[in-house]
Amino acid sequence: MVRPAFRHLLPFCLLLPAACGQSEGESRRFTREQTHGNSDPVLPSPDTSRAIWSVSGSGQSITFGDQGAEPFLTLTCRLRDDPPSIAIVRHVPARPGQQALFPVIGNGSISRFKVDAALVNGKWRWQGAVPAADPQLNVFAGPRTVEATLPGGGSLLLGASRIPAEFVRWCRAGGALQRAQRVEQAVEALETGN
Repeated sequence: MVRPAFRHLLPFCLLLPAACGQSEGESRRFTREQTHGNSDPVLPSPDTSRAIWSVSGSGQSITFGDQGAEPFLTLTCRLRDDPPSIAIVRHVPARPGQQALFPVIGNGSISRFKVDAALVNGKWRWQGAVPAADPQLNVFAGPRTVEATLPGGGSLLLGASRIPAEFVRWCRAGGALQRAQRVEQAVEALETGN
């Protein structure tokens, strides 16, 4: 029995499926290809509980990942660019021609980096670059945990560390600290005769 207060809604409920071009009880289903435009698998968020930030041997890049495995994320300072820039690589499969926005949240900032499919060490990965002075990089310039989400690539929790903040500062300074260390080493070598 329909309550009197809702009796006036009954005709609308009966007409709604017909107005949408469907008969009562009929539902319309969409495939993933129809709604998303591709059939790429959705990757689960990686387990980052044992992942750490590491500085490369050259000092020009830092990686976040498990030791001995392909990193989850790489930041590379391109000192030869004018002005210096930082390249961001999210190490999940990409296909040639793909583009995406890569949101990164943390340290009081929300950034959205434009990334494209690019060949990185012989594999198609997501890569983007911004000038080192870009305020979007402030998302890495703090000691707190950062969350980076790539559509279809899962959510990546980047452990709290001072390494990314120091790296961004160093790159923004044009690698000045590294240059100062080289000058000090050259002076020491001259003084000791080595």
